Amino acid sequence: MKKESGTKSMHTISAIPAFRDNYIWAIHDERNAIIVDPGDAAPVLDFLRARNLRLTTILITHHHNDHVGGNRALLAQYPVPVYGPAGENIDTLTVRLRENDEVELKDFALKFKVLDIPGHTSGHIAYVGDGVVFCGDTLFACGCGRLFEGTPAQMHQSLAKLAALPGATKVYCAHEYTLSNIDFARAVEPDNEALLNREFAEREKRSRNIPTVPSTIALERQTNPFMRSNEPAVIRAANHRAQAVLATPVDVLAAIREWKNNF
Repeated sequence: MKKESGTKSMHTISAIPAFRDNYIWAIHDERNAIIVDPGDAAPVLDFLRARNLRLTTILITHHHNDHVGGNRALLAQYPVPVYGPAGENIDTLTVRLRENDEVELKDFALKFKVLDIPGHTSGHIAYVGDGVVFCGDTLFACGCGRLFEGTPAQMHQSLAKLAALPGATKVYCAHEYTLSNIDFARAVEPDNEALLNREFAEREKRSRNIPTVPSTIALERQTNPFMRSNEPAVIRAANHRAQAVLATPVDVLAAIREWKNNF
């Protein structure tokens, strides 16, 4: 997962496992690190110490505690800028971000553009740049987040924004939910050949304790039912589940999200 970042640095994106199934993401070289969604400080501090890295920046996608809970302990040791969503109440933020804002990370010659992607929470954001997207809990590998604060229409629009990114864009979501998401996707689209191939590949990774993340936008377009609410097979499955003829892709997404909640 190494990236060329302009002429200044070579960096790597590493997964820091936390809690039962979270991934905290570290963008780092041999000296510095940016941390994305540090829900727990302890594994981040362990990661930094083991590699003799200096924390320079924290990026936050949304306010849930498993994404921000480590901020205070990290800031006690590293008084760094904390970027995050302007529309959410996160008391440790120092820079509040909205759609189309840019975050320039000079230590890595990196620049991220901000997307507003509400649905899971009301002010959720994503960071897009350098061929990657950090999307928190809005888009998962083969799934999407629960609608805790947003609406199906918001989630549909947010997923459409993400689906419009280049297909090669690597998707760094924040949980290892992929196999359970694939089980559900198979119930929705049992004849999706790309999904069957994906299941084989992802199960093989997990058998070796390898993360299934990052995914790619192209793979999500092919296999993620929540990005496929215009597809005839997904519409048929949603209609059957709802016992109704659903009128719009938003209605289809709402029906399969409710189905997934109880799957």
